[in-house]
Amino acid sequence: MLYAFIRRQGLTERRECLAGQDLPAGAVWYDLFDPSAEERAIVEAALGVALPTREEMGEIEPSSRLYLEGDAVYMTATILNRADGPNPGADPITFVLARQTLVPLRYVDPRPVGSYAARLARQPGACAGAEDALVGLLEAFIDRFADILERVSLDLDHTSRSIFDPGAGRPAGERDLQSVLKTLARNDDLASTTRESLLSISRVISFLGAIADGWPKKEAKELKLRLKTASRDIASLAEHAGFETSKINLLINATLGMINIEQNRIIKLFSVAAVVFLPPTLVASLYGMNFRHMPELDWAYGYPMAIGAMILSAVVPYLFFKAKGWF
Repeated sequence: MLYAFIRRQGLTERRECLAGQDLPAGAVWYDLFDPSAEERAIVEAALGVALPTREEMGEIEPSSRLYLEGDAVYMTATILNRADGPNPGADPITFVLARQTLVPLRYVDPRPVGSYAARLARQPGACAGAEDALVGLLEAFIDRFADILERVSLDLDHTSRSIFDPGAGRPAGERDLQSVLKTLARNDDLASTTRESLLSISRVISFLGAIADGWPKKEAKELKLRLKTASRDIASLAEHAGFETSKINLLINATLGMINIEQNRIIKLFSVAAVVFLPPTLVASLYGMNFRHMPELDWAYGYPMAIGAMILSAVVPYLFFKAKGWF
């Protein structure tokens, strides 16, 4: 899909570009979302650029992600997406600046792109040009990553209480620690992927700041200030993501320890039960033999005595373990 964002009376209007139609003039940015070959060709012809292929976008070396080609600037960042779904992931998005126009090339639909576009449609003067739109998009991604880390932090606080405070929920023996491990694993995936995305955007911001000298002086000064603020935010969020990752590792180790304790408790119960029932089994085995000459076979009270001996041999070990606190 191909959308053009055009400024109209201070607002930025989004217009879908249909196949066979010329691109509208004066667009601040063209949004290429999972484009067809025809849509790619239209944008390339209109801006005089060569858009990278999906395979080229996935390359990880900096020289293939941040570079100048003619008058166009190419910047690729790895962005977290599907953070609200069961399987979050990270995919590359390439930002191309050419002829005062921004072209985000993407094959995923992260939430900040739509939210930023909606904000431009509501707020007059929110976007002064392609460079402003690019910085605004990067800021929207950073805000989204901050929200994700806040949610991870709250989820970890809840998980921590459920691990270390059995009274807050179900009894210790009834807690679903396997579910806790799955929750921690997902939060670890979110935190680590968010940190990766922040570092990727940080490289884009550094590269963008280095080429900002070529922009109009007044705009460059304001945008450089915003880029500097964004860099500080990224550094702070990356540090916070590292802290959350350390906390997750601690909680995973604690959960595994709780699982071992529960397993040891169950094994202990079985061991005590085996020791308690061993003497009665021995007594029953003795009097279950079918030898001809067994004096106790002729006793009138032999059967009650055998039953009493079995009960007594079970009660004595039980009371002993109880007194020692082993049961």
